[in-house]
Amino acid sequence: MPQFQYQVRTINGKELKGTLTASDKTTAMEELRRRGLTVFLLEEQRLTLLTKDIYIGNPVKTIDFIVYCRQFATLIRAGVTILDATRILAEQTGSKILRRSLQDVHSRLMRGVSLSQAIQDQQKIFPRLFISMIRAGEESGDLENTLERLAVYFEKRHVTKEKIKSALAYPVTVGILAIAVTVYLLWAIVPQFVDMFESMNAQLPTITVIVLALSKSIQHQWYIWAIVILALIITFVMMKRSEKGAYWIDYAKLKMPVFGTLNQKGAIAQFSRTFSSLYASSVPVLQALSIVTEVAGNKVIERYLNEASDSLRKGNPLSDPLKKAWVFPPMVTQMIAIGEETGALDQMLSKVADFYEMDVENTVDRLKSLIEPLLIVFLAAVVGIIVAAIMLPMFSLYNSL
Repeated sequence: MPQFQYQVRTINGKELKGTLTASDKTTAMEELRRRGLTVFLLEEQRLTLLTKDIYIGNPVKTIDFIVYCRQFATLIRAGVTILDATRILAEQTGSKILRRSLQDVHSRLMRGVSLSQAIQDQQKIFPRLFISMIRAGEESGDLENTLERLAVYFEKRHVTKEKIKSALAYPVTVGILAIAVTVYLLWAIVPQFVDMFESMNAQLPTITVIVLALSKSIQHQWYIWAIVILALIITFVMMKRSEKGAYWIDYAKLKMPVFGTLNQKGAIAQFSRTFSSLYASSVPVLQALSIVTEVAGNKVIERYLNEASDSLRKGNPLSDPLKKAWVFPPMVTQMIAIGEETGALDQMLSKVADFYEMDVENTVDRLKSLIEPLLIVFLAAVVGIIVAAIMLPMFSLYNSL
């Protein structure tokens, strides 16, 4: 979307300069005049490496998008029109990229297009789930409740993800610290005792021999370690990019000790919350299932959801293929089956999501209280082994005197 530099004068005679995002120069001019400004200069700004937006991954922070959804729902419920609500949110959002996107949406709304059409071409900013639910809300005439469901959905999904991240952050941090301390001891401390051990002309304990060998290897053959680490990183990245490799990585995430169960619960909570929100917004089941598959975040779950989608097209119940999937516990599939029989699938899925979101929170709290002392013991053991490898020969020398 092009940007235009402008120089204008307000009703009070104050001169202002700035930039505006619009589909074309005519739209930009209309927008400035609508604001009651007298335009003196308006020209398209050429984007360079210094002025254009460069980003990796999602261009809008999750928390910024959550605030936008919540404020949008509040404004619409208060009776503010979609056009005015979009303008207000564009002016006050703290995200530069979201602001420009909303300015473009506002320009399109002024030309008479619907909200879902205005955001259709901006799927990097507005997720497919958001667009589909907005479209369904417009068609059903229930946009207020749809926006409320979107706000709740993104809030709950964000909270669940942050809980899982917090559970993983501590062991990862301690693991990196343990590696750093070990490398430092082997690189800088252990070599200072090598000459003394060689002058002893005595048989060294096995643990000391191993530690000295590691220290020598890190000092003189560090490039081999660097190549091995780089090769492992490249292999992991290549596996992650391949369909089969990504599947087995995600499979390992679900099967790993302790944290596998946490990842599984988080994935089920996200699946249930997403499907419930889409279904409650009157999005067609197959389309909803397709969107859920895209945002599942795990290739194993995606494969089972694709099988469920194929089964659903053949007229079979959704719960039948999911019962054969080890990822989904019996309680989940049973609740889905009840929801299909009673016509209250969105309510059953919402209850499943509530349960697993609470379960994730409780599991994280338990893991934190359990893992913290274990990791401290682990770090102490790593350092203790190296210290013991150095001290044991010295004790032997002292006893022989």
